[in-house]
Amino acid sequence: MVAGRSSVTPFGGTVWTFPIIGNKIMQIRKGEKEMKTSIKITVFLTILAAFTVLIVSPVTSQDKPADNMQIVREKVRADKKLFVAANMELTESEAKGFWPLYERYQKDLEKLGERTLELIRDYAMNFEKMSDEAAKKMLDEWLALEMERQKMREAYLPKFRAVLPDKKVARYYQLENKILAVVNYELAAEIPLVQ
Repeated sequence: MVAGRSSVTPFGGTVWTFPIIGNKIMQIRKGEKEMKTSIKITVFLTILAAFTVLIVSPVTSQDKPADNMQIVREKVRADKKLFVAANMELTESEAKGFWPLYERYQKDLEKLGERTLELIRDYAMNFEKMSDEAAKKMLDEWLALEMERQKMREAYLPKFRAVLPDKKVARYYQLENKILAVVNYELAAEIPLVQ
């Protein structure tokens, strides 16, 4: 895992910062005001750290109580929503249409996330002694998950377009993509190659 350090936010929460990712995000946000950028980076890194814990912890440590994982999941949801809200700059009327749709989309994404987590758990149990048959099954499942994720993006696109202007729909899809890219980066750093 990328070395990180924790700090307390002005809101009283703990945030894990990851220097490599933080530097990349700061470069992306270079033209924005410093204060606004700092808040966005803090929220984004909180989401990243919590989501990484959500995915990787069950794989590496099976003795965590279920209640702790539920707390982490709720924290991830809240932090992600805060990150999206800070970046979307919705009007009141846009927000009325966007947030209920956002919640439905997140529930559907969570179903894919649960299947991904199960796939990662299976992989963690088998990567050192994986058979060709198991590798084929896992690869097929991963590709099926990726195709479902793409189909979901396409299915929700007209729904988001019905409640937001296209520029804001594009911005929202960018935010989802950025979050997924960072999570995938962290997972790639943690998950070993098949032996």
